[in-house]
Amino acid sequence: MPTSRRLAHALRACLLLAVLAVVAGCGSSSDDEKSGGASSTATATTAAAGTFPATVEHKFGTTTVESAPRRIVTVGLTEQDTVLALGSVPIATTEWYGERPNAVWPWASAALGDAKPEVLSNKDGFQFERIAALEPDLIIGTNAGMRRGDYEKLSALAPTITSAKGSTDYFSRWDEQVELIAAALGRPEQGQQLVRDVRARFSDAAAEHPEFKGKTVSFNQNGFYDGQIYSYPDGLNTEFLTYLGFEIEPRVTALATKPGVQVGVSAERLDVLDSDVALFATEEPKDVKALEKIPTFMRMDSVARHRAVFTDGTLAGAIYFMTPLSLEYVAEQLPPQLARAVAGRAPRAIG
Repeated sequence: MPTSRRLAHALRACLLLAVLAVVAGCGSSSDDEKSGGASSTATATTAAAGTFPATVEHKFGTTTVESAPRRIVTVGLTEQDTVLALGSVPIATTEWYGERPNAVWPWASAALGDAKPEVLSNKDGFQFERIAALEPDLIIGTNAGMRRGDYEKLSALAPTITSAKGSTDYFSRWDEQVELIAAALGRPEQGQQLVRDVRARFSDAAAEHPEFKGKTVSFNQNGFYDGQIYSYPDGLNTEFLTYLGFEIEPRVTALATKPGVQVGVSAERLDVLDSDVALFATEEPKDVKALEKIPTFMRMDSVARHRAVFTDGTLAGAIYFMTPLSLEYVAEQLPPQLARAVAGRAPRAIG
């Protein structure tokens, strides 16, 4: 992905318009320390012996994996997390943003252990020569913006799994990705259990916070780019909020023009983001300061009444990754912040 923070934010704004990124920041060292030791059912899962040959149906057809893969290469933005959650370790990952060691964020570091996968880049497209040199026996790109031509080239190197049927270039539901990857690893039942475990974590959190039920929430990026701040309509990686009982702000959803695309909102129309709770995926304190300079932002009722949540960089990354491991981190870290917002006690500051 691009190294420029501004470019990465611009890229993430329109996933269907051949762009790639969502955020481009990282948390502080304290964030890493706080999250690195977090326990999770996904991290603790021991990989079961797979059943092969394994056949996987995906966007571009059917792929058969003849035997247990030992040289797994992940070529998309987030797939390394799911491979790790299922108990396998890829020999190569792909850098999205944040420039974390091994392209693995803190919530997945325990599952990676001491492994040192090679880190690829897809900022200029797939690195076919580097991938070929790795001699993979399975290529996973369920969240990779893979086109049919890319799929054919990668399939010539090794069995390749792309996104789910009916998905857009950069939007395939997290649970669908888990099922595809688990099937390719010959462990479909383990993948189904992993999805159930993650949903159960959110169900438990929702039960602990009945005050969330029926409240509206807008989920928004961390700042303005080219005069707009981007908000997420219902169904576009918003499950982490609806699992908790919230309803995504209907005025945002009504403005969505295409599947898989965020809604751009100008400073003059911030009223559509003004829900019972407003969640901003901020990454560092200066993001909040920049928002506070916008008069219409300060006039938002949710902001004025301390019902706005501002994340830190690691939590923002976990929300955007939307993988089993990152979602468990979200289920642990986000609900207390949302509870303060519902009660009108949220600080106008990071975390």
